Amino acid sequence: MNILLKRVLDRLVRTGNLKVTGPQGSTFIFGDGSGEPVHMHIKTRHAERAITFDPMLAVPESYMDGELDILEGGVLGLMRIAFQNMGSGGIDATWSKAIEGLRHAFRRLQQINTASRSRRNVQRHYDLSGELYRLFLDEDMQYSCAYFEQPDMTLDEAQAAKKRHIAAKLRLKAGQTVLDIGSGWGGLGLYLAKAFDVDVQGVTLSTEQHGVATDRAHAQGLENHVHFELKDYRELNERFDRIVSVGMFEHVGVNHYRTFFDKAATLLKPDGVMLLHTIGRSGVPWATSAFIRKYIFPGGYIPAMSEVLPAIEKSGLVVTDVEILRLHYADTLKHWGQHFAANRDKAKAIYDERFCRMWEFYLAASEAAFRWQDLVIFQFQITKTNDTLPMTRDYMAKCEKALEMRDMGHREDMGHREDMGRREAAPAEKPAKPARRRKVAE
Repeated sequence: MNILLKRVLDRLVRTGNLKVTGPQGSTFIFGDGSGEPVHMHIKTRHAERAITFDPMLAVPESYMDGELDILEGGVLGLMRIAFQNMGSGGIDATWSKAIEGLRHAFRRLQQINTASRSRRNVQRHYDLSGELYRLFLDEDMQYSCAYFEQPDMTLDEAQAAKKRHIAAKLRLKAGQTVLDIGSGWGGLGLYLAKAFDVDVQGVTLSTEQHGVATDRAHAQGLENHVHFELKDYRELNERFDRIVSVGMFEHVGVNHYRTFFDKAATLLKPDGVMLLHTIGRSGVPWATSAFIRKYIFPGGYIPAMSEVLPAIEKSGLVVTDVEILRLHYADTLKHWGQHFAANRDKAKAIYDERFCRMWEFYLAASEAAFRWQDLVIFQFQITKTNDTLPMTRDYMAKCEKALEMRDMGHREDMGHREDMGRREAAPAEKPAKPARRRKVAE
């Protein structure tokens, strides 16, 4: 191991138990010996030099290229040590801090997300094969933070709870119109249409997601109530009773927050309600990880609350409720990582080994950031006037409970139909009655 890298790691790793083997075979131990051990093997001099001067980017790149292996503790353990040492006095003395500071200073230049650039950025990530996402997401393909009402929930259960949690904050009524900005594979829009008998228009910039969502609407017989368009939200002119946006705001870019909320104010009816669900920082504004920006979410940015609220206020909208979900995304990412690991061979057959190592690093590093750094989920409930919604939050819990009962009944109906399908048909038997559609009371 070169002397400069050893000095950097000596200054960086004050706590934890990190063992590093260099390309020459020598091994050094850093930290105070606390916590689970992590053993990193830097296999080439090229990787060693790169990590010396820009560890936050070079470590994941070297891992992707097979020039770095983690022999013990995994990527999650390595990132735990990195994040737990940030602010301890060590990392401030490294080259990495200066480099990340420059990235933060230029973050506005990196996020000039015009309509055409936004489309390219979205396609870079979300137009990956749908088969890839099916390998690690839940059955409904919810690619956003789940809501773990109980720690032992399955991923499917927690994602269903997330949809109920969001729906309750929208205070929907039958016949209303809903705009879903960044509608993904359509799961949320389809759920709202079925549960509340509302009409939903979803917009996305992903060709892959648009096709899947449209097919799902037709398959469920909802094509007259749920429409998905391949369109930028800035191109819309209609007005809606409700607006929901989940996991899309991270792609807007700090330069365009005012545009986003000004447009939302134009699209929302006077007595309308908006629910914005986005990753955020509980600390001060900071740059997007160089690895995430380069390989996962080009143009992406995670805002601090101090960057979001002023844009809402200047648009004339009113924040009626704010909720911060802290460790829910860490648990979501843990499930995703486990599912991906179980299906790794299938992912490799779709792409290659380098892609799989990149995706492993992305999922594990993201989980670590939600567990040990300052990443959280913000849920902003927004209206145009102070008197649009009740003064207390009781209605949310009541609606969630009603939705839970509805969902339980739906699962029982599905189980009954599956059981009937497994039985041999008998001439004397009458066909099972179709399940009655359940709606949630206003």
